[in-house]
Amino acid sequence: MARNDDKRFDREPKDDLIKKTVAVNRVTKVVKGGRNMRFSALVVVGDGKGRVGAGMGKAAEVPEAIEKAQKAAKKAMFTIATRGSTIPHAITGIFGKGRVTMLPAPAGTGVIAGGAVRLVLEVSGISDIRTKSIGSNNPINSVKATIKGLQELRTAEQVAEIRGKTVKEIING
Repeated sequence: MARNDDKRFDREPKDDLIKKTVAVNRVTKVVKGGRNMRFSALVVVGDGKGRVGAGMGKAAEVPEAIEKAQKAAKKAMFTIATRGSTIPHAITGIFGKGRVTMLPAPAGTGVIAGGAVRLVLEVSGISDIRTKSIGSNNPINSVKATIKGLQELRTAEQVAEIRGKTVKEIING
């Protein structure tokens, strides 16, 4: 039996997740013996089908920091309420001084977003959306504001269930 065919040697479990590194920062801590250098990584993970998560990791080496961030992002994954390839309604996610306004868009529009917000939306599987980032353009604040906004999305069915009404009653007023 060849070594590659043996299941015991397959250390990495197979997952169909899309992993994107948003930012890597070098952070230093001044200690008695000098400066202590470490790396901080921000990673977003999604399955491209409506599930997404973001995580941060810190370690002495960049690959270790990215690995820790990926584990944190997998733990933080949640399902987004979607309507087709877009979001069900407009929403603004706020984190710190970062604000990200997300607007539903017709099919074929694509992802109109910049920087860190684009990465979150690409891994989540949302393919038609317009966004505007206001305030802080810090990638950490942008990602967390986007995640917060996506968590607050609700479909008409979810709202109807919460209120104990039918979808028609909610839509017609």
